[in-house]
Amino acid sequence: MAEILWTSADIAAATGGRLVGGPFEATGVSIDSRAVDAGDLFVALTGERDGHAFVPGALAAGAAGALASKAVEGPHVLVPDTLKALEAMGVAARDRSRAVRAAVTGSVGKTSVTQAIAAGLAGAGRWHSSVKSYNNHIGVPLTLARMPWATERAVFEIGMNHEGEIAPLSHMVRPEVAVVTTVGPVHIENFPDGEEGVARAKAEIFDGIEPGGVAVLNADNRWFELLSLRARAAGARVVSFGSGEGCDARLLDFSAAHGQASVRAMVHGAAVSYPLLQTGLHWGLNSLCALLALEAMNVDRATALEALGAFAPLAGRGAETTVRIPGGVFTLIDESYNANPISMAAALKTLGARQGRGRRIVALTDMLELGPDGPAFHAALAGPIEAANVDLVFCAGPMMKSLWDALPPTRRGGYAEAAADLAPRVASAAEPGDLVMVKGSNGSRASVIAAALGALDHRGETA
Repeated sequence: MAEILWTSADIAAATGGRLVGGPFEATGVSIDSRAVDAGDLFVALTGERDGHAFVPGALAAGAAGALASKAVEGPHVLVPDTLKALEAMGVAARDRSRAVRAAVTGSVGKTSVTQAIAAGLAGAGRWHSSVKSYNNHIGVPLTLARMPWATERAVFEIGMNHEGEIAPLSHMVRPEVAVVTTVGPVHIENFPDGEEGVARAKAEIFDGIEPGGVAVLNADNRWFELLSLRARAAGARVVSFGSGEGCDARLLDFSAAHGQASVRAMVHGAAVSYPLLQTGLHWGLNSLCALLALEAMNVDRATALEALGAFAPLAGRGAETTVRIPGGVFTLIDESYNANPISMAAALKTLGARQGRGRRIVALTDMLELGPDGPAFHAALAGPIEAANVDLVFCAGPMMKSLWDALPPTRRGGYAEAAADLAPRVASAAEPGDLVMVKGSNGSRASVIAAALGALDHRGETA
């Protein structure tokens, strides 16, 4: 039988709301009527669409009751504002739990690192984590509100597009461990002072850190000192990961072959070696980041390393698929979930390090939210592409036209204004033995190209 997460009396007490209809008990919390599980509390949020219109459907799908700000049918707790009420539930769930909490942010890698940490927590006791990329003003309180009473450790992803968005979420989570994977030129069109503004916004994660907490920081990042100062000013102890001397976790070597990788590192002065299923070069540092965070959450190293060794690439974030076509197979590397100058350069460097007799092909769509320097950031990818010895480049989107124009004719595979128009051209170009990487921002539809390539073989096997 599912564990009771909230009673209607608990919800009313946490939110200051009033119960209408009979009492109920909820075993989960949902904001999407299409994804309601039996026993859920359905939260009727208002936005582009009014969630109150979906209360009947949610109840019909098995919801135990609703959280509403206007009269609806069925049992519900009536509150003035459902989002504020959800936030109050999140705070109440935090306060009633004794869980050690970690919060993760960063310009690149925050979802993957969050899920890697979650994998380690899963082997160490009762755990809880963000799902998907639930990292904004709705996703964070929702994740908190879903946290069971008896949770021992929990990890939360926190994202932002603008200054001032992380601070209230950090205060909501009140982490004992705060992680910044790295800082780079992401969302910079929203920051007049560019990347430094992004760094200060990421540093807001320390605003809510518990006194005596731990900050896990990337010493290879140019903003390490700024972040360290902010963390220490908030009363946190800083631990670092990187490739230089003096790091608490220092990367010595990362090597990848045949869909697997191995890491050699020094952690607090002791030699550590471990395998990974992640082949991206950036996973050398990502894994050390996760290892330090798990250590700060009192997860023993053996458990952490076992979890990291079994942690597979997330969909759209480096997952590899072997695609059968006439005459043989090619390898699809799906990096289509998101892209920015940092992650694009890292992915190209990883591709260049791959061994194989076939061609290296990339299909790239626009990197978004880069402001007036967007064309220059795109054109600059010609350098990493040359360094990676990429054979053919396919580009889609108005920003990627700048890269297309910067490429030598021998590397030009094809250009289109939209990903959907480029997809069949990439699919027709793939040959047996090729390594084909697809990468771009989620909003520029890189996933359409990845899907078209995957559809060439319905019997494709995940590598």
